[in-house]
Amino acid sequence: MTKQSVIFDLGAVLIDWDPALAFADVFTTREAAEDWLREIDFLTWNRHQDGGRSFSEGLAAARAEHGDKARHLEGYLHAFPVTIEKPVPGSWEILEDLRARDVPLYALTNWAAETWPHALTVWPRLTEVFRDVVVSGEVGMLKPSPEIYRHLLERNSLDPAQCLFIDDSPANVEGARFVGLDAIRFTNAENLRRDLLNREFF
Repeated sequence: MTKQSVIFDLGAVLIDWDPALAFADVFTTREAAEDWLREIDFLTWNRHQDGGRSFSEGLAAARAEHGDKARHLEGYLHAFPVTIEKPVPGSWEILEDLRARDVPLYALTNWAAETWPHALTVWPRLTEVFRDVVVSGEVGMLKPSPEIYRHLLERNSLDPAQCLFIDDSPANVEGARFVGLDAIRFTNAENLRRDLLNREFF
């Protein structure tokens, strides 16, 4: 039987996030930018931001750990919009097809509170297609911890057995299944459409 609601992750499912682009005016090559991101362990730093740490606290922590090498992070918040300008091919079309079938749509994203307003500016459709969006940085919880899935469910009076969750991260998919959600690991739009067809959404 078709699930009543579909919950989408955003990054790497609907929106292509490319953090190296934020530092294109700092480094002469993409390779140099990516080397620097690895050197300062940007992904770990960013996860703390997604968990609710403020940008000023994040800068202070990076400076404490990496010294002057962290200085380029100062421009990240301002440059963030260029990192999310590209859609994931085919995914928005699936989202619109579900909406056209009156499927209730929600989003659950690991995203920093201070960069979230940029997402709404670059992608204003986010405010129209989803009934609710839970942003990790705003609620101080991160996928795949069970509490953030339960927060979305309780906030919207949703039965986990009547929901389908879509995320590119295997850990996040397992986190969703742990709390009783059906879940699909996103790899590309073609496979997602097939999985939704198998579940009789289309």
